[in-house]
Amino acid sequence: MNEQTKPYRGAAYDDVFRTLLVDCRQLIIPVVNEVFHEDYSGAEEIVFSQNEHFLNQQDGRQEKRITDTSFTIVGVERRKYLMECQSRPDSSMLIRIFEYVTQIALDEGELDRESLQVTFPRSAVLFLRNNRNTPDSMEIWIRTPGDETLYEVRVMRLTDYTLETIFQKSLLFLFPFYIFTHEKYFAEYEKDAVKLETLKEEYHYIALRLDELVEQGKINAIVCRTLMEMSIKVAENIAVKYESVWKGVKEIMGGRILEYETKTIMREGFSQGKSQTTVRDIDNLMKNLGLTLAEACRAIGITEGDYRAAKASLV
Repeated sequence: MNEQTKPYRGAAYDDVFRTLLVDCRQLIIPVVNEVFHEDYSGAEEIVFSQNEHFLNQQDGRQEKRITDTSFTIVGVERRKYLMECQSRPDSSMLIRIFEYVTQIALDEGELDRESLQVTFPRSAVLFLRNNRNTPDSMEIWIRTPGDETLYEVRVMRLTDYTLETIFQKSLLFLFPFYIFTHEKYFAEYEKDAVKLETLKEEYHYIALRLDELVEQGKINAIVCRTLMEMSIKVAENIAVKYESVWKGVKEIMGGRILEYETKTIMREGFSQGKSQTTVRDIDNLMKNLGLTLAEACRAIGITEGDYRAAKASLV
């Protein structure tokens, strides 16, 4: 498909959100700290739950729903969370969230003869866009005979965070979506090369700061590269009608990705026994640079046998 006719896919943002949670899972902890006012150190274990749930409908049918993700952070105690990503306000969102959290609570409920105990996860929504319809907070009131309970859904708005605030609070998870803060200027960037250069310089600054974090050991090279890959994916979708914009982001981040398709990533993934990462990255190296398997293995200092063993372990 020609790059100029790339299709827009709203689901791409959900895909990016889930990819970050799986491949860069520790980055969600500062987000949880920010939204729920927690105090996790970052060393806690994160355990993911299934994101597919079958909900019983009134007509007897079962409908499959996919949450962005639910996970448990294991620290001093175990706490379950549900995080949703939303590009714009949706009037049915609270209904979907209530369906999700109810099913999550039921899936892990404790049944003892005539007693059923269910625990609802802490919930939040990340809004990528912000307008007059974007809520400051969301509430679900649960009324039972003789009592009522407030279930709060926290709100996080991307546009509330500047570039420096993101770095200061270690909210690196937000970077792939940062292009949303520039959305209202896309038409100007497309027509004005000087303004477009300002956007590119900002992404160059982001790339340099991420490099520094790798050098300082605060993130690893694989996380850094994933943030760059996902930034390109989001830009290609949100700016699909503005070729100069998404190509400008890709020019900066794409060049950095190729730099990371080197020994650092390969050896890091291989030494840590991450077979899936190793195979994926060496395949990308061959695809992006046009190397043969022998050339790629020789370039990074591992044998073809090592690569094949890693690939075989995934079968």
